Amino acid sequence: MEKPDYTIRQLLEMDACTNCRLCAEACPAALAATDGRLSAVYRLSRLRENLKGKTSLLQKLLGRKALSQEDRKKYADTVFRCTLCGNCQEVCPLGIRLKEIWFSLRRDLAHSDAFPQKIDMIRKNLSQSRNVFAEDNAERADWVADMRHPRDDSYLKKQAEVIFFTGCVASYFPLAQKIPIALAEILDAGGVDFALLGQEEWCCGFPLLGAGFMEMFDELREHNLASVKAMGAKTAIFACPSCYQMWRDHYHAEIELTHVTEFLLKLVRSKNLEFKSLPMTVTYHDPCDLGRGARVFDPPREIIRSIPGIKLIELPRNKENCRCCGGGGNLEMMDAELAGKIAKLKVEEILSTGAQSVVTSCQQCVRTITAYVKRNKISLEVMDIVQLVRKAMESH
Repeated sequence: MEKPDYTIRQLLEMDACTNCRLCAEACPAALAATDGRLSAVYRLSRLRENLKGKTSLLQKLLGRKALSQEDRKKYADTVFRCTLCGNCQEVCPLGIRLKEIWFSLRRDLAHSDAFPQKIDMIRKNLSQSRNVFAEDNAERADWVADMRHPRDDSYLKKQAEVIFFTGCVASYFPLAQKIPIALAEILDAGGVDFALLGQEEWCCGFPLLGAGFMEMFDELREHNLASVKAMGAKTAIFACPSCYQMWRDHYHAEIELTHVTEFLLKLVRSKNLEFKSLPMTVTYHDPCDLGRGARVFDPPREIIRSIPGIKLIELPRNKENCRCCGGGGNLEMMDAELAGKIAKLKVEEILSTGAQSVVTSCQQCVRTITAYVKRNKISLEVMDIVQLVRKAMESH
């Protein structure tokens, strides 16, 4: 591990850890795998040892050897089997910003050429196709063709004040495409004049952050910023929490950035959307990047409660303590079996509420939970909050 990848603050925080192990008890990967090596406390202790092993004076005084490349790769295997959910940071009594350290650690391992080779697919796909699935980027807005009544311009205009940044998952994954379709229909009904970037939308760069390849990020950011500026947009809407967090934290954009739950809440409060009764019992799953990451907890709940007939039951672990679904941190690519085990724990918690449906605000969460539910033939409806709102409108 190389020290330049870490800030002075991070180096000090590493030494501040008291090994209380609260982070291990909160870690979805460690709990699902019953493997303490996946916990934050283990990862941090090994990181401290590795950094000290890189200091020549300490090597001489303590007789330590620098970490071999084989050992680096073994350590990297534990580092990348993490959803980057941030729950370890949430429960840390010292306030150590662990999630930032994990990003730096992954960047360090990438620089050391010790990252798992499966992760390299992200770099290749984004450099060639500008989306994480290696699909034709000209097809980013093809989901519009599946709408019942799309606008004649297919939402591809030269000028627009509001941009809907769709994201890779919702643009290409068939199950997730239902979310932008529902949102476009809601925005049309609410009188919102918006546009899509289409093929001029490139990946937001979040997969690169999770993989440690941030050297490629600048090109993606500058292209997306230029595309939005060329449209004359004043507001960008995101249904993907990861895209939203990436723009908020790394783009330094001079326009309003808003998650779809915040935007829809404004439409609900202004009476631009009309709902009729939708009698059903639901629970709400806080996506990690929207909840712990962006601290957006109340808008989705207010939207759900605004729909007549809805009964909302909170999960035992909710808001900042919500259990991860297993879909983050590029984990599915790295260890699909572990991602499935984490999803199992999530679904069991959801079922314990007695709710007939689980609502979330993230395409990846919908995809991950739905995959587990379908694979195991579980009777549970999984939907994004955008789909719930559209369903309430369809009940007219």
